[in-house]
Amino acid sequence: MYEVTVESGFSSGHYLRNYRGKCENPHGHNYKVRVTLVGRELDAAGLLLDFKLLKQVMRPVIDRIDHQMLNDLEPFTEINPSAENLARYFYDETNVQLREMTSGRVCVKDCTIWETDTTTATYYE
Repeated sequence: MYEVTVESGFSSGHYLRNYRGKCENPHGHNYKVRVTLVGRELDAAGLLLDFKLLKQVMRPVIDRIDHQMLNDLEPFTEINPSAENLARYFYDETNVQLREMTSGRVCVKDCTIWETDTTTATYYE
């Protein structure tokens, strides 16, 4: 198996529903996101996926939530915009694009969200 990984960042606000503590109030983070892809076969150029293409796949997901109040955006109007749910959101959104782009040759292995420099949440299946 081959893996490639790209990291990027975005800034968003959120608040946690059904939470008792400071995080129930609106606040923001400078998030970092890491997406790791996996696949068994390389393309004709010897790449699992060009890093530039992975960044392009991540860009619309980031653009949709960057400098936004996450609680105002689907699916976070219903589910809490926790780091765990953000990790799954990135996993799902990038996986859909990758499967179409690569005819299923490449998929997301995992996605990690840094809410702070010392706190992360990871989603994988």
